[in-house]
Amino acid sequence: MRNFSSRYMRLPLLLIFAGSLLLGGCGDQRILEQVGLIQTTSYDLLPNGELKIAVAIPRVEAESNQEREVLRTSAPTSKQARIQMSRQTSLQLVSGQLRVTLLGKSFVQAGIGDHLDTQTRDPAISPLMKIAVVNGDAEQLLNQRYSQHPRTDLYIERLLGKESDSHSIPKATLYEFVRDYYDDGIDPVAPMIRRAGENIVIDGIALFKDDRYVGRIPEKDAMIFACLHGGFKQGELGIRLRKKEKSTEAVVLTSLVSSRSIKVTGAGDKMKVAIDMHLNATVSEYIGGDLKLGKPRDLKKLEQKISAYMAAQAELLVKKLQQAGADSIGIGSYVRNHMGYPAWKKTNWGERYPRIEVHCKVKTRINNVGKMK
Repeated sequence: MRNFSSRYMRLPLLLIFAGSLLLGGCGDQRILEQVGLIQTTSYDLLPNGELKIAVAIPRVEAESNQEREVLRTSAPTSKQARIQMSRQTSLQLVSGQLRVTLLGKSFVQAGIGDHLDTQTRDPAISPLMKIAVVNGDAEQLLNQRYSQHPRTDLYIERLLGKESDSHSIPKATLYEFVRDYYDDGIDPVAPMIRRAGENIVIDGIALFKDDRYVGRIPEKDAMIFACLHGGFKQGELGIRLRKKEKSTEAVVLTSLVSSRSIKVTGAGDKMKVAIDMHLNATVSEYIGGDLKLGKPRDLKKLEQKISAYMAAQAELLVKKLQQAGADSIGIGSYVRNHMGYPAWKKTNWGERYPRIEVHCKVKTRINNVGKMK
């Protein structure tokens, strides 16, 4: 009887001990209203060499009449800026919800290698965070209020997501940008945006050589770049095939599916690169031409016109990339596989790339032309 009672007398003590352990584990609790969840950040380079950094934080307090708070400061490093910004707010700043990083043009022109190293080392930052280059001042773009979009940071995030889903801009997350940066056979790219009145618009594709911005592909050529960069599904493309005296022959392709292959032949100065692209699409609009799309012969002629146009534009775009020294479509990775890694390491690809001969060939297939009588 004594053993039975002593066992049950010890039970409350065990429960108290277990409860104290559980309560002790709650010491790192964070109340949502007291946490500043950084969702967008911007980087610009000041004339004195310091970084101008801003962060956008959503406000969740019921008594606040603002949907977001923007903090900004200047400092030699991003971590020092974070410490300074934490002194400007009553919230505890955390990076676990960081979704977009905006890089000002002044910042990317100087090189962003150190910044990439800092962000990849931070375990709180997701590799799925989006990267975009601002054609102008990134802090001003982020701090600006747009009448139709109460939260600018959310507006930018959704814009980048929608446009990358339609392949009008490349998908540039931290993971993909850093992957291409460290690969010696391809250079990274990122979407470029700018302010246009009361809106933010896509302003093309930013080209990098290593970690430095070297040029831009205009928005009108973004879909051609997407075809060169790799395969995709469900794109849209408008093409002006020919300009007549009083009208323009043009076609709009939807449900566009693209695939690409690259073949390297020869060696040394005789090395050549052939890029073959295959397009499958639906014609949603055709104006200004003499072709009757209900006739198989005329449909074949339209396919040939589209192929010729795309091949010519692709070769012009490749030449532009070569002039900038940006191997944005990864030709170097195919050359590396062709010659073998030991020979590749002895090759100065940065010098050879602008001189290599590249030819583009396109084969187009129109699956349907919509409802026709």
